[in-house]
Amino acid sequence: MVGPVWWRRVALAAAPLAGVLAVALASMWLAVRIAPLQSVSAAGQTVAVGAASPGLSLSGPGELDLFGQRIATVPRFDGPIRPRLDLTHITPGAAVTQLLHNGGQSGLAVIGHSLAQGWIRYAAWESVIAAGITVTVLLAFAGLHRMTRRRTACLLAAGLVAVCALNTVGFALLASRTPAALRSVHTLADLVGRGPLTPVPPATGPPLGQVTAVVIGDSTAAAVGNRALAHATALDRACGRSADSYAAKLASANHWTVLNLGCSGATIRDGLLGPQILGTQAAPPELSEAQRATDARYVIVSIGANDVHWADLTRLCAASPTCDDRATNAYFRAQLTRFTLDYQSLLTHLAALPGHPSVIVNEYYDPFGTSTGCLASEGLTTAKAKQMRSRLSQLNTILRNGALASGFAAVQPDFSGHQLCDRQPFVQGPAGQAPFHPTAAGELAIALADQQAMAGGTG
Repeated sequence: MVGPVWWRRVALAAAPLAGVLAVALASMWLAVRIAPLQSVSAAGQTVAVGAASPGLSLSGPGELDLFGQRIATVPRFDGPIRPRLDLTHITPGAAVTQLLHNGGQSGLAVIGHSLAQGWIRYAAWESVIAAGITVTVLLAFAGLHRMTRRRTACLLAAGLVAVCALNTVGFALLASRTPAALRSVHTLADLVGRGPLTPVPPATGPPLGQVTAVVIGDSTAAAVGNRALAHATALDRACGRSADSYAAKLASANHWTVLNLGCSGATIRDGLLGPQILGTQAAPPELSEAQRATDARYVIVSIGANDVHWADLTRLCAASPTCDDRATNAYFRAQLTRFTLDYQSLLTHLAALPGHPSVIVNEYYDPFGTSTGCLASEGLTTAKAKQMRSRLSQLNTILRNGALASGFAAVQPDFSGHQLCDRQPFVQGPAGQAPFHPTAAGELAIALADQQAMAGGTG
């Protein structure tokens, strides 16, 4: 009986130590989640530095939170605790153009140094919070068990030693190379594995000094499927630009000259920042043309649906038994990630426009609503429409967060009561010339939302 008694004594002696260690581990896990991210500023940007949720692997990528979209970083970091970087603010002006460029390395080195300092401050905060949680839990335990002051002091000392040791291992040892890795980050491109920002080619042609507002974007901006322009050019026809566009409504209501550069099929890469091929002709980059409007007070942007292949996703959803399968969700997440990075490039260029016009980013309207009976023959059920609305909401969140981080306005047109299956829809139906696109009334609703934003002080 000697053996079992010996093991029992060992177990009884080890139990308190195991309990203290468990409390310290739990405290550290919770502290990583609640410790305040540390804001650092450099090169016209503000980044909040913290830690991603700890994992079991001893190395892996960090996280870049860009406008609510979490993107794995290309640099890998040692340890189960790895950095999370949240881009929270972009300062309009010349400094912002440095964000994605590789030039001026001496100035850009400040970015990596700031990130490293933010990580160190975060680790200090996390350590203090973890210690505080440990002390609170152990004090409560000691009080419940009516421990003496001496035993309570010993328990607290053991807890503090345990949590400090765990933080030392987690941050100072396993993640010891994280500050150096962050110091090597000079641009956002270093984090996501992209090349430097490609300059938008300068526009050819004289300045357009009479233009008050410029609209850039996709088929929603062009108002495809509605009345044709009275004196349409070949490019107007190729882009599907309409006399019913919200650009035309704003021009009429305010007696402005509004330059509508919206083009059906445009994406950020192929349309706004780069040329767009339209059959036998090419549309110049919309942002290049926008730069000609040197006295414009407003630039209105409608973009994103083509970037995430919204039309293809809608058709696939209608033809499939369900829209919520893993493959489709993974594809959509990949498209969102690519769009988020492209959107950051666009915002950078918009912030650097000459004259610094007020920028309004239009979010997308909900075309479906709660009633989907008229879409049953198209294969779109209520459950499928709900899934598509969820995806649209994710896209709108990125649009809104990016605009606000850049100091721009974000506008959400409201089509409530006028969706596809309502009596007076603002959306063209499946049999329309441009299904799921706004009608003339829908374009007017978008114009009213933009007008309200302008009146609210964005100019």
